[in-house]
Amino acid sequence: MNKPLYHFFTSDHHRIEALLDKATEIPGEIQEVYYHRFRTGLLKHIKMEEKILFPAAQKANGGIPLPLAAKLRLDHGALTALMVVPPAPQVIKVLRHVLEKHDLLEEEPGGMYDVCEKLTGTETRSLLEQLEKVTEVPVHPHNRADFALEAAKRALERAGFDYDALAG
Repeated sequence: MNKPLYHFFTSDHHRIEALLDKATEIPGEIQEVYYHRFRTGLLKHIKMEEKILFPAAQKANGGIPLPLAAKLRLDHGALTALMVVPPAPQVIKVLRHVLEKHDLLEEEPGGMYDVCEKLTGTETRSLLEQLEKVTEVPVHPHNRADFALEAAKRALERAGFDYDALAG
């Protein structure tokens, strides 16, 4: 079966992961140009899901939110919070773990992308056109204050992740 939305979003996952890999390819060093592209790419991806894909699927589902949407939104909050703090090695380690678990929920057979694809089948072309027009999310410099990391830890906890255990 042709799955244009699934392919659109999974291809974007691969693009974003490649930017993170490039940003961290030199051990102990962050290549800021690539990390910035990763940050803005991840935030744009989340924006596409939250503003276009999930609402379209909910509308097609009779206005009823998809069961997995609540968990994915908590993950999005945690990932967004991690984009605020500087990319320390522990942050990158936690970030990779959350992305791996999150992307699996979206990409696996019967996951969020499959469900959305089935529900919005008649709107695929329109959705793809909307997705192509989504702009990047502006970002501020990293917040180095302790409270920023503490806020990220709380967002991770709400999403079911333990920062300290993962950063280990």
